[in-house]
Formats: sequence, structure tokens, C-alpha cells
Amino acid sequence: MSEYLDRAKALRADVTRHYNCAQAVLVPFADAVGVPEEVLFRTAANFGSGMRTGAVCGAVTGALMALGLMGIEDPAAVQALLRAVREKHEGCIDCRDLLRLNAQRGGERKPHCDGMVFELVELTERIRKEHGLD
Repeated sequence: MSEYLDRAKALRADVTRHYNCAQAVLVPFADAVGVPEEVLFRTAANFGSGMRTGAVCGAVTGALMALGLMGIEDPAAVQALLRAVREKHEGCIDCRDLLRLNAQRGGERKPHCDGMVFELVELTERIRKEHGLD
């Protein structure tokens, strides 16, 4: 496991403070992007649950924010991340659709959302390495 994934797992397991999906993906990269964790926590506060509307998954938006803060604005890298998520999740990147698919399979919300967080942290880290960071 990586330090980023370890940190994301610790955040999602923290029962003293809720970290939404966007926060749990973005905050582990605080040191890598040179921004204090608390600033990233507040920045991503309204991006969980698909911007609180069921739109694009918070884990995806957290990953996109992290890449932007790393200076990775390459459209090909962004599309690679989105394509990887869509390929794994029946073409879906919206929270409402991902949760619907999960429910149809009999899955529970928290483990599903944790899995999305961990998946996006790993994708972000992979793209980071591909761009010569780390």
C-alpha cells in the first residue's frame, strides 16, 4: 500500500470527523501539493455525494482537484482517469448512478463509497507517477 492509500483508509475509518468522498481523496495528497489538510478539507466540503446532488462522484472530483493542485492539467490524463472509472463501473461516474448500481447488486453504501475513495486515490497516485511526480 501507499502512504496516500493508507491515509485515505484512516480518514474513512475516523469516527470523530466525517470525511466525505471528495475530502477523503483530496486530503491524503496535502503534503504532495503543499496545502494544509484543513484547507483541503474545507475546499472539498461541498463535493461529497456528487456535489450534494448526485452528480459526479465526490471521489472523482476529489481526484480531479488533487491532479489540478499537482499541476496535472493534461486532458489525456484527466480522460484516462475518467475512462478508468467508467470502464470499471458500467460507464458511470455520477454518484446517483454508482449508488444505484451498487444497490442493485445488494451492496451497502459505506463500503461502496470507501471502495470508490480507495480506487480514486490509487488512480491519482498512478497518474502522479506517470507524470514524474514522487
